[in-house]
Amino acid sequence: SMALRRGLAIARFASSAAAGVSGEVAKPSSGGGRGGEALAALRERLAKDGLDFGAFARAGSDEVYSVTAPTPRQSSVDKVRKPDWLKKVVPSGDNYIAIKRKLRELKLSTVCEEAKCPNLGECWGGGEGKTATATIMIMGDTCTRGCRFCAVKTSRAPPPLDLDEPRKVAEAVAEWGLDYVVLTSVDRDDIPDQGSGHFAETVEELKRRAPGILVEALTPDFRGEVDLVRRVAQSGLDVYAHNVETVEALQGVVRDRRAGWKQSLSVLAEAKKAGARVTKTSIMLGLGEQPEQIHDALRQLRDTGVDVVTFGQYARPTKRHMPVAEYVTPAAFAEWQKVAEAMGFRYVASGPLVRSSYRAGEFYLKSMLEEDKRREAAAAAAAA
Repeated sequence: SMALRRGLAIARFASSAAAGVSGEVAKPSSGGGRGGEALAALRERLAKDGLDFGAFARAGSDEVYSVTAPTPRQSSVDKVRKPDWLKKVVPSGDNYIAIKRKLRELKLSTVCEEAKCPNLGECWGGGEGKTATATIMIMGDTCTRGCRFCAVKTSRAPPPLDLDEPRKVAEAVAEWGLDYVVLTSVDRDDIPDQGSGHFAETVEELKRRAPGILVEALTPDFRGEVDLVRRVAQSGLDVYAHNVETVEALQGVVRDRRAGWKQSLSVLAEAKKAGARVTKTSIMLGLGEQPEQIHDALRQLRDTGVDVVTFGQYARPTKRHMPVAEYVTPAAFAEWQKVAEAMGFRYVASGPLVRSSYRAGEFYLKSMLEEDKRREAAAAAAAA
């Protein structure tokens, strides 16, 4: 079975890591300077506590790495259900209702709704100890690309951009009183600058109307064109995010042929060079990736200087989309969080229901950004 094969692969990976013979595992990360040492320390600690990756492969262990996804027949005829840990919570609350009403008034789209995100109520609600977050999708709801995991509709010639959108988005966010907003968009290969100018204008308008808000831009790859990446990175945003989506080996299977691993890494690298304070990406699990491939992806991301990574379970939007290979357990997600943190990522969110913008304004990330700003202000004052 898929789960058994995955278990054997993890056992080999754990054995290699524990023995310290894998060059890929032991290679230090130039992004943080402590990746190799931290991983060695983590392996030693986990081995002492009996918590290494091999635990997932042990016969009779309660903490399996994954369960095989049911076939279409098992789902429809035999009524085989998804694991309990994938159950969604119905969104509710005053803040949720207010945000939804304002979105309708201004005819704005959110990825939260378009993608039927399971964390919608939690992110929009905010509340004590939490930061209210919303993810606005700009530049329309029609993409020029067709990735096999994505439910957004596609067309070679989407409707023209709404030139008044930057103002409308800024007006809505300012009225909501959000602490943190994520801007994302479809790909617009049909436009000469691929929408980079529109994206940057939206960030600039937001910062003008609500100077205290933190803005994350989750961007397309702009075909890797440096000037377009730089235009957005220098718009005043706080976090530059671009999702690699999956491991390097599965790029051609999962994403549109115009996307790619090296191109996405170059986008994240160029954003950092252009001055982005924090760079961020996301990886879906459950597509058939191997543990070694996940680890290699993390190493390359740290070498590129990426600060934040999120892991979530791939969920098949419709029968026309790529099937789920396996459902990764919460315990396995927790282990990947430990590994990523040990490699030097400044912030990691990892769980079956986590999406790329999950609790993006969570207290830790918000505090991290504000601390960076305080250090920069102090350095500027000292230099004056």
